[in-house]
Amino acid sequence: MRRERSAFWSGSFPRPATSATAPTTRARRFAGDESGSMTYMAVVLSMLMMIFGGLGIDMIYAELQRTKVQNTLDRAVLAAADLDNELEAQGVVEDYMDKMALADALISVDVDEGLNYRTVVAEGYKTMPSNFMQILGVDNLQAYGLAEATERINKVEVSLVLDISGSMDDNNKLANMQDAAGTFIDTLLAEGNEDLVSISLVPYSEHVNAGPEILSYLNVNWKHGYSHCIEMPDSVFGSAALDFSRTYEQMQHYQWNYDGYNNTLSDTVCPRYGYERIQAWSHDASALKAQVNQLQPRAGTSIFMGMKWGTALLDPSTRPIASGMIARGSVDQAFEGRPVAYDDTDVLKTVVLMTDGQHDRSYRVQDWAYNSESEYAHWNRYNLWYYLSRHVNPYERSSFYYQKYNADLGDALLGSICTAAKAQGIIIWSVGFEVEDHGADVMESCASSPAHFFRVEGVEISEAFSTIAHTLNQLRLTQ
Repeated sequence: MRRERSAFWSGSFPRPATSATAPTTRARRFAGDESGSMTYMAVVLSMLMMIFGGLGIDMIYAELQRTKVQNTLDRAVLAAADLDNELEAQGVVEDYMDKMALADALISVDVDEGLNYRTVVAEGYKTMPSNFMQILGVDNLQAYGLAEATERINKVEVSLVLDISGSMDDNNKLANMQDAAGTFIDTLLAEGNEDLVSISLVPYSEHVNAGPEILSYLNVNWKHGYSHCIEMPDSVFGSAALDFSRTYEQMQHYQWNYDGYNNTLSDTVCPRYGYERIQAWSHDASALKAQVNQLQPRAGTSIFMGMKWGTALLDPSTRPIASGMIARGSVDQAFEGRPVAYDDTDVLKTVVLMTDGQHDRSYRVQDWAYNSESEYAHWNRYNLWYYLSRHVNPYERSSFYYQKYNADLGDALLGSICTAAKAQGIIIWSVGFEVEDHGADVMESCASSPAHFFRVEGVEISEAFSTIAHTLNQLRLTQ
């Protein structure tokens, strides 16, 4: 029996603890117990989350402050660089920063300006005490900003293409247009800009009188000396360039209307007076405005013809004309080399095209009735319909003339030359002045974008021209 009891207690079953061994046994059990290990892990993870969360809060706060400094500097230098702003540029920047409670963050303001430009550079720096990042030994955070803005009137080539057709005689439209064009000219040719901005004034009605000097550089089949327009074949409207390789026919000089009067001193299809001629590459504001103020309404509307000439005077193909006119003293020496190449990024080329109507029919005298000195003189003396109604049998009158253009063809030719100009990077602004819906659609299609088209009534035309002129004073954030 004693041997059996001994074998029993020597097996794998634990022996009952005595009072002396009980504490030691509980300690060993506690040390080996893993049931509470997740509690320690949770504590460690919570601490790490608090640390990294705190670091994130510091970083977010620093980024918010950096954004505030940068945005304030951006707005400040834009306002300070505005050439229309007569306040001291540095004071403008300081005022912006002060109003955003960032006066202490402004490090420096540098201003570089001349007659035609102003550049403002501002730098800001702000330090903030960190909170959680102090654990990593980072006591302060930084918010840095740098902004630069420039307003500059770079070299600008402008063709101002103005409608002087007969309908401009209505509703005080001519006077309103003259005021608007005058404001436009004064804005672009403000003091200091004269040698940078050239304006080519292109009055048009049913045709464009380029004048004898410009046409002297082209091959023209001259027939008379009463006016100076040339016929443009339809094919040339697909290109912005002026083709020097072809021979152009001189436009007939005659008058066409049905009013029963024989007034041949006005309303001729080709405008005849000096003030109706193109004035090319000018920076003489007084001369340009004086010419605009002399313009009189006459004849029909060929918008495409005005646009063709306006575009050609921006195209490098006409540079020989500009150089020749400079040599003769007709154009200022400052514009030697204009029109510049299209890839010259320092020059902005733009057309401002204005009309109060839309394309209509345009007629010509038949060649058989316009092919001798006596016939040229005859049609200079007689209005076509005045003569036909008094001296020609009604059944024979139609044989004296033919229709060269109609509204659809005019729209198509305008579309072609507008497309060609835009393909070369020329910016086209168009102004529909008291136009019908069709005319508005045609002009909007010609413009560089819907935002470049203005449909205006009455004195609103001045606002349109002013907006265009000020927009040409490029203001850009450069850094």
